[in-house]
Amino acid sequence: MTNGVQDFYCDEVLSGKTEVEKVLETDNSLAFYHSRPYYEVHIVVIPKKHIASLIDVSDEDIALLNDLLSVIQKVSKQINEQHGGCTVSTNIGEYQSNKHLHWHVHYGKRIRDTDGTWC
Repeated sequence: MTNGVQDFYCDEVLSGKTEVEKVLETDNSLAFYHSRPYYEVHIVVIPKKHIASLIDVSDEDIALLNDLLSVIQKVSKQINEQHGGCTVSTNIGEYQSNKHLHWHVHYGKRIRDTDGTWC
């Protein structure tokens, strides 16, 4: 729990309780295949420091944000080279199911509905 809010990325992924297939890792960032993908190729990129969302990034986080964006760029380039394109997105506020800054890099058809059921 982080600030009383369950945080899957801190509580499960970064703690090692939930194993993920890593795509790229730096001292400050982690890219991994989504544990419950919504698209044919679905990668999540997170900072290792807890930051609630993009609007919560502070001036002291600029170096971390630069690292995070570098990882997003590398992962996106890899997906683009393999598949010819991808979508990169992040959510804020009520659109954010997990209150830890994270970016989705995905390609292909949707394979799961928003309620989690398979398409």
